[in-house]
Amino acid sequence: MAITAGDTVTITYTGRLDDGTVFDTTEQSVAEETGLLEEQPERDFDPLTIEVGEGNLIEGMEEGLLGLEAGDSETITIPPEEAYGEASGDQSREFDRDDFEGMVGQEPVEGMQVQAQGGATGTVTSVDDDTVEVDFEHPLAGETLTFEIDVLSVE
Repeated sequence: MAITAGDTVTITYTGRLDDGTVFDTTEQSVAEETGLLEEQPERDFDPLTIEVGEGNLIEGMEEGLLGLEAGDSETITIPPEEAYGEASGDQSREFDRDDFEGMVGQEPVEGMQVQAQGGATGTVTSVDDDTVEVDFEHPLAGETLTFEIDVLSVE
């Protein structure tokens, strides 16, 4: 049965950047090889089950799944505009340090990941005595992504 919108599918995948760097995977062995297991020790690297068309995947991956069937293996290349968008470089926001510490509940450190009330994830890019700068641009913005996908089941 070919995948259509509304189907529940279970897949495994490995996502790579143009230079071959693995940025995400559902495969435990790949996570171990590439260091993702060390970076994300609390994460389970298991097959992913999603409902196609519900917006739980980036646009290009959802579109790439359409028409595939259980047992298929496919490599999908997704341009930035169908992934996390083009890098704009203007997604930084400056916060008063005291306000930031009150919102986050801890002292800011460069590289720290934070989540805004609206759900956006940001990275602290600079900290001084008075201010904290947070970049809310997705780290994969501007990147072409390639996914090696195995479709395990379609319901």
